[in-house]
Amino acid sequence: MLSISDQKTVVQAIREAENMTSGEIRVHIASHCKGNVLDRAADVFARLKMHKTELRNGTLIYIAPEDKQLAIIGDAGINAVVKENFWDEAVDIMRSYFKQDKIVEGLCKGIEEVGILLKQYFPAKENDVNELSDEISFD
Repeated sequence: MLSISDQKTVVQAIREAENMTSGEIRVHIASHCKGNVLDRAADVFARLKMHKTELRNGTLIYIAPEDKQLAIIGDAGINAVVKENFWDEAVDIMRSYFKQDKIVEGLCKGIEEVGILLKQYFPAKENDVNELSDEISFD
């Protein structure tokens, strides 16, 4: 679905967004989403062990482009301090790009927005450690 060059672009967007925050951002691209997209994203979140960060501030952007499914979910540390519709703006930004078949651009803009949102509650720390891989995961 994404070329090697596209993947590098998305990974770079993750690294830039994570420079603004102590939060961790991962992207997962599924070939198909079977069932409820939030349930599926939660399964992937657990499988990627995203709940293992020190501040419980991992965020997963889950997309299944073939099925036009998208979800952004955050870990318990995020959910404890943000309002319920916290991710809506990032989701809306991404969907606007996806409707134009601009998947990479949409991912990068969504990742940037997630970094901005996370910065409010989890600003970058001086000795921040990258706790999760920045690489895209696929299934």
